[in-house]
Amino acid sequence: MSSYERWIDWWEEALDDLATAKDLLKLHRYSKACFFSHQACEKALKALMIKEMNRYELIHSVAELLKRLNKVLSVPEGLIRKGEILDKFYIPTRYPNTWPYGAPYKHFTGEDAELAIKCAEEVIKFVKGVIERKSTK
Repeated sequence: MSSYERWIDWWEEALDDLATAKDLLKLHRYSKACFFSHQACEKALKALMIKEMNRYELIHSVAELLKRLNKVLSVPEGLIRKGEILDKFYIPTRYPNTWPYGAPYKHFTGEDAELAIKCAEEVIKFVKGVIERKSTK
């Protein structure tokens, strides 16, 4: 199986990451829920790029992946903004040196996690819609 046939592995991992984010929210692990929301979208968009463009991108920005996909697909207005919100959860949720004090988990709230999951669900819904439309043609 070629690496370009493995888009489904990226997609399935994205769905698992989103489920993990939701589980972490229930456990009040807000920074981790935010991070896994970002990861779900990064992996879902990489799956879509592999499937539709035969291309793997080595970047981690959800917004930038959406911008690149927008060159070949019609990305809904506002979704790139959701990607920008998710990108804010990539590094600060994990590394203490991004904060002047305190461990990263102390800086995130349930509202942050809920926002991250909501944005992630919208990105995942977009990717799922493209995959389903393309597979019915």
